[in-house]
Amino acid sequence: MLIVGERINTTRKAMSEAVAGRRAEPVKEEAARQIEAGADTLDVNCGTVPAETEPETLAWLVEIVQAACDLPLCIDSPNPKALAAGLSVHRGKAMINSISGEKARYEQVLPLVKQYGASVVALGVDDRGIPEGRDRATEVASGLVSALLAEGVAADDIYFDPLVRSVATSQTAALESLALMRDLGVRFPGLHFISGLSNASYGLPERRHLNRAFAVLSIAAGLDAVIMDPLDATLVALIYATEVLANQDRFCMRYIDAFHRGRLKA
Repeated sequence: MLIVGERINTTRKAMSEAVAGRRAEPVKEEAARQIEAGADTLDVNCGTVPAETEPETLAWLVEIVQAACDLPLCIDSPNPKALAAGLSVHRGKAMINSISGEKARYEQVLPLVKQYGASVVALGVDDRGIPEGRDRATEVASGLVSALLAEGVAADDIYFDPLVRSVATSQTAALESLALMRDLGVRFPGLHFISGLSNASYGLPERRHLNRAFAVLSIAAGLDAVIMDPLDATLVALIYATEVLANQDRFCMRYIDAFHRGRLKA
């Protein structure tokens, strides 16, 4: 399981203030906390800053985070110019968050994926919106993944996000996302699956319980990357445990290593 730490995001007040003041230390400290807790890579997002300054800001953020760690980063923005700026200063192989089946988005982001040899989060949405129902979700997903493969993007570099809808408004939403991952996993060997978890619980109380349960179910269905708060120690421990039970942790080595690193004390 690839754990993508989500906390370097200017929607959080502490990060917004640090980025606005170009204060590097709080950003570096947040990066270190997430890595210590178990993050394998870090998402960096400054999408709340004005669009005209976001490219320069995201480039600064990428450089600051990589000065604090040697991990590859997930560069996250709806703004293609900001993605390009972040990628231009990134060391190593980055992940782009994200591309979709929306025509404009696809045409703007695909050249960046190819130019920088990046892996990419592929959102299961097109110009008609988030698909409802298994058949249309499969149609949209298959079209997007097939298009990326035809452009020479390796399946191993594609992280498909099924964009689960809230179970508060659609009780079958989680089950539909699980079925979609299983279907695509058979159709496209080597394809990765990623999720942000929290959409499934939107509008319900005590959402952390639903998010954790959805993570466990999703791993069994093929999820192998998750964008999350790695400081949620219970969720981290459940991920390691589920990988063992789903036969995705050879000889239980990741679980044992997590124990020795103190990451199972949820």
